[in-house]
Amino acid sequence: MALNQNVKNLIQKLGEAIHESVSESEDIAGVVKNIREQGFDVLLMLEATIGLNEVEPETGEAAETSDETKEGPFTQSDLTFLKSLRISLTEETSEIPEPEE
Repeated sequence: MALNQNVKNLIQKLGEAIHESVSESEDIAGVVKNIREQGFDVLLMLEATIGLNEVEPETGEAAETSDETKEGPFTQSDLTFLKSLRISLTEETSEIPEPEE
């Protein structure tokens, strides 16, 4: 999926908004102050992963179907999330034998 410059700018603004929210948070500042009072310096590094899924317009028949896919009770978003965690759904995983007692 190619991102146009407008979407890239919006993603950058989202990152800046997240940074600003954390920087200006009174709750975070208070906890950091408490840690410093205990004799420690604080270095806070956050990593944000922003994932985008292109939304395709729904057609009449597609709009009538549920979010469930052929994979089972998972939406496409669920499957994308699982894939990002390097978890895949295959026929073999659904046929895991019961443990013997």
